[in-house]
Amino acid sequence: MTSPQQFLLPDVGEGLTEAEILAWSVRPGDVVEVNQIIVEVETAKAAVELPSPYAGVVSALHADVGDLLPVGRPLITIDTGAPGEPAGAEPDGPAVRQPDPEQAALLVGYGPQGAGGGRRRRRPAQAQPHRTAGGVEDSGPERAAARPAAKPPVRKLAKDLGVDLATVTPTGPGNTITREDVRRAVPETAVTPAPDTSRGSETRIPIRGVRKHTAAAMVASAFTAPHVTEFITVDVTATMRLRELVAGRREFRDLRVTPLLFFARAFLIALAKTPEANSSWDEAAQEIVLKHYANLGVAAATDRGLVVPNIKGADRMSLHELAQALAALTATARAGRTSPQDMTGGTVTLTNVGVFGVDTGTPILNPGEAAILAVGAVRRMPWVVQDDDGTERVEPRWCTQLALSFDHRLMDGRQGSELLANTAQILREPGLAML
Repeated sequence: MTSPQQFLLPDVGEGLTEAEILAWSVRPGDVVEVNQIIVEVETAKAAVELPSPYAGVVSALHADVGDLLPVGRPLITIDTGAPGEPAGAEPDGPAVRQPDPEQAALLVGYGPQGAGGGRRRRRPAQAQPHRTAGGVEDSGPERAAARPAAKPPVRKLAKDLGVDLATVTPTGPGNTITREDVRRAVPETAVTPAPDTSRGSETRIPIRGVRKHTAAAMVASAFTAPHVTEFITVDVTATMRLRELVAGRREFRDLRVTPLLFFARAFLIALAKTPEANSSWDEAAQEIVLKHYANLGVAAATDRGLVVPNIKGADRMSLHELAQALAALTATARAGRTSPQDMTGGTVTLTNVGVFGVDTGTPILNPGEAAILAVGAVRRMPWVVQDDDGTERVEPRWCTQLALSFDHRLMDGRQGSELLANTAQILREPGLAML
């Protein structure tokens, strides 16, 4: 006899209430194993691949691609008996239960994270043999052609714009469909003329996932925390020279040594001198919570929207460890594989608006944090330099602008100014960090 088990959609983050089905990796009749990826979902914070907690035969999928499924609702039913045995539900219907905590901890993609913080390597995008309950492998061209090759963000764009990926001609590497391919294939019906012809045409895109979460978080932050923003222009020529020296060292040759690495390091060092900046406001308890650790959030623009993953324990890292962590964070965010665990628990944030050629901005605090530093573009600018004897001259120097926003409930103007000035001083003279 088979034993049907329903796997309920888990909360893969902290307090998430729903997830959108991006892609199924199985279908009814498939044989699955424990920890085999069965579905990819998009939460308000990240795209996550969910593994199966059971081994057996898929008997039913309870949601279609594009559906928004509340947490706790049935996701899939798996018959856990031997594949060769006749299928049949128990008299009272399929059992509804989640794996026990020890089993959940072993599942890839959610549950407690091991101390090593290891990440599962993503499988290459290629046609995999499709195993049915009869043991037959279906890996022919018909199976491969049934699902066009496209990344989850591209699939989401196609769904939002009403484009059938089966009709799109791929031009990307490995015959994959790109965002540009989807946009070229937008049907005329997807652009609906507005009643007022003077306004031209419009395209309406549902607000979901990361975009919805970011919008809600920024509105809540802007109208909850009283923001103050201060600015400073800094000569970072010495830091740029240091970057060249570090990039040439053997242990850094396999890493991208960017100015952002040194801005992050300077910010973390300055943060230790202004502990109020590494705190949060507990409204319910009417307490200020000082954090004795620094989890550095780094704002990253992705195809799915703005995400702010954070580096746990960044203040305790060496420069090399911080460079590795930044590289991993950036690569994971760009691939759309940031885990919910990496999106929570941040204490301060760094945003690099300079990567877009922007000089500065007024950043909005990440909810629950007291400070966020925006780094502008590093440019060659005329700068007044003073010699030891007081003589002044103008010469081209590497310069940037920093903007610090902070929560005025947690930090007074003196503390905010101190944090910004100390960060700038370290970037102006990196040797001061040794004092």
